[in-house]
Amino acid sequence: MKIKIIVVGRTKEKFLQIGEKEFQQRLARYCQVEWITVKEEKIVTGKSDHQIKANEAERILEKIAPKSWKVALDTTGKPMSSEGLAAWLQKKMNEGTSEFEFIIGGALGLDSTVLNSVNQVLSLSQMTFTHEMSRLILLEQLYRAFTILRGEKYHK
Repeated sequence: MKIKIIVVGRTKEKFLQIGEKEFQQRLARYCQVEWITVKEEKIVTGKSDHQIKANEAERILEKIAPKSWKVALDTTGKPMSSEGLAAWLQKKMNEGTSEFEFIIGGALGLDSTVLNSVNQVLSLSQMTFTHEMSRLILLEQLYRAFTILRGEKYHK
């Protein structure tokens, strides 16, 4: 199984970088993880939020694979519990899905062209997180999902 995580911009906070690395290493026991960073668009006066997101969307869409199951993370998406994520992953794997792509936008979120091109839109929470924190939360939840599926003690 392969999981590709496409993110806009690099993670700047050191503590988040450490957490991302830790959970990528933990996930490697269960699946192949590929981390792809696309260039973020600078937020500047005179450039609309729509144009910024559209430019980032072009870069994202160049990186997605046609045969993977694509999931965008967005506040408009379907919320899921940890157990629900594990069950969903198992169901998709039982259906023959072996490649997943999770897409996390930049500071302004994802453009509608990305949201309309994916198989599913997922919300991590009703709370608002920075796009950098969302990366770590996603990695941790994927790790948790695999430990749930394997009956391991991590999930309490």
